[in-house]
Amino acid sequence: MSYIPEQTIKDLEFDLIRLMLHDNCISDTAKLRMVDLTPITSFDTLELELKRLNDLKSIRVEGLPFPALDFEEIEDELETLENRHNVLPEESFFKIKLLSELTNRILFFFSDKKSRFQFLKELTADLYHTDDLVKAINKVFDAKGKVKDDASPELFKIRQDKKATRNRINLNFDKHLKSLQKKGILADNNETFLHGKRVLSVISSYKRSVSGNALGNSKAGNVTYIEPSLNIPLNHEYEMLRDDERQEIFKILRELTYAVREHLPLLQEYQRFITELDFINAKSKLAIQLRANLPKLSENSEIELINAYHPILLVTNDLNRKPTMPQSILLDKFNRMMVISGPNAGGKSITLKTVGLLQLMFQSGLLIPADANSKIGVFHNILTDIGDNQSIENQLSTYSYRLKRMKEFLERSNKKTMVLLDEFGTGSDPELGGAMAEVFFEELYNKKAFGVITTHYSNIKLKADKLQNAVNCCMLFNQETLEPTFKLSVGMPGSSFTFEVAEKNGIPLELIAKAKAKLDSKKVDMDKLLSALQKEKSQLEIINKKSIESAANAQKAERKFIDKKDALDQKIATQRNLAEENNQFITRGKKVSSFIEKFDTRSKNKELLADIRKYLAVEKTKIIQLQSQTALKIKSQTKADAKKNIVRQNDDQKKIKIGSKVRLIGAKMVGDVIEKDGTEVTVLFGNLKTKLSVQKLRLIR
Repeated sequence: MSYIPEQTIKDLEFDLIRLMLHDNCISDTAKLRMVDLTPITSFDTLELELKRLNDLKSIRVEGLPFPALDFEEIEDELETLENRHNVLPEESFFKIKLLSELTNRILFFFSDKKSRFQFLKELTADLYHTDDLVKAINKVFDAKGKVKDDASPELFKIRQDKKATRNRINLNFDKHLKSLQKKGILADNNETFLHGKRVLSVISSYKRSVSGNALGNSKAGNVTYIEPSLNIPLNHEYEMLRDDERQEIFKILRELTYAVREHLPLLQEYQRFITELDFINAKSKLAIQLRANLPKLSENSEIELINAYHPILLVTNDLNRKPTMPQSILLDKFNRMMVISGPNAGGKSITLKTVGLLQLMFQSGLLIPADANSKIGVFHNILTDIGDNQSIENQLSTYSYRLKRMKEFLERSNKKTMVLLDEFGTGSDPELGGAMAEVFFEELYNKKAFGVITTHYSNIKLKADKLQNAVNCCMLFNQETLEPTFKLSVGMPGSSFTFEVAEKNGIPLELIAKAKAKLDSKKVDMDKLLSALQKEKSQLEIINKKSIESAANAQKAERKFIDKKDALDQKIATQRNLAEENNQFITRGKKVSSFIEKFDTRSKNKELLADIRKYLAVEKTKIIQLQSQTALKIKSQTKADAKKNIVRQNDDQKKIKIGSKVRLIGAKMVGDVIEKDGTEVTVLFGNLKTKLSVQKLRLIR
């Protein structure tokens, strides 16, 4: 039974991701789906959604000619078509035409792709290309979505009559207007339109001198609007023709509706397909904005994030042109619980939220801002306790609320559960709250749950150190500036730097000394030790980085030297071979010269020809023997070199031990061996810990 409560969605700010996706949608159907977007716990369903999304993202990133999603939904039109007595309004046909044209263009795009984008192409399985809809609509409507004059013979005649009647009305009106203008009885504007009719603007005191119907007055009453008497029957006729036009258009639309209704199942599939594509397209827009990738999917409960970013922080920093620090985090069966400690404002909570939010995004079918080599599994329960969540409704304090949540967490936790606990154990007396927190931590661990916990409590750090599948981590702090670096360091707890930060902020030294005096000396010494260890580790990491760079540079220089030496040896060998060949040519030239001198034009030269044949046979034999010897030598040398390489590689692999510096064969990653079990070793690559066979590694030193 999966359980990912709304409180988790709220704590991890997944609503902001939903909002970003909502704004990327075109259709209301897709927008509503984004509002209710929730994590998926079915591995197969999730895998299919992610691969379809990755297909569309690849299409967009590669700039392939995929049609732009420009459409309107036809939900109302489909409902109208389901009742055979209903007739679609004019604007509906234009929407159906656009949707049909768009779908046909997409079908054409996929028809040209044999092997790529198969996951996305599967959505078109129930669709087929047809021009019937578009042709039928184009026969009735013009490019602007208006019914054509020749949509039917009757309509053509009606509109011709309308045009003729309108011309007669205008001719009569213009003639009458000029006559009245000369008499000076018209207002300044001469004419206006009223009730769809062209009328004269007559000064009210002269209205009885104009023949026609008075249709109204100006607000002040000084102008009367009169329909000329000559146009009264014509305007009436024009209105009758307009009514005939409406009736004829209704008949045309009714017949067209019947034609469109025959394609109702296909239109329903068009609507389903396009709104689904809109849903996926909104995700792809966000993926491109976040520079997100598809991680490797794991059927196990595990998370391996490489260079991962908190998406909301990334967007905010991008807008402000500020850098964002990536994090690399590993949670697997050997390293299930991660306890992060260190000073406030150092990035503990952001790191915790990064893990949680990326897990929610991934399980909701979204790509994540992390390296494509990252690996993520599926969790059925994702539980969070972040921030000061007092329950005002039930009048619960922060600590009471947290205890209630912790009871629920313990009931639900199992090996498919991820718990994210920020400032674990706070809200009560530090000593008593710390003791309860330690018990809860141990219970969650015993239930095989996975989790990330941030804390200042020393007993939690000590407990993490004792538990086999838990690990202490800390957020690194610049010892000199006392500024956070926002880098996660795995393997040791962090100091809170309470007194150092106080001193930096101008608190008098005597007050800091008094505060230290009130503490257990062991606690002060412990914090000092952690601070010193963290400083030492930071320095060692810098030295280690420089050492790796130096080793790489030395390898590069050695390779460059070997390449130059090989090139020089090759050049010398080539020159030596060339000299030998030249000597051979000289010797042969001399021999040929001697043959020429012996040649007698007056005789048949039988003895000379015999000598020449004998000489040529000997030289040919020498050449064949030399070629055979060279081939054997090359073959023997190749075998020797291969054997030598294997022996050297096996010797190097046997020398690999704890503390060795090794490189992954076929890659540039350099790491340190921290554990060895027979032919398998555990290697730490930066912050990433992985188990490998020695056969996959090459010894550096």
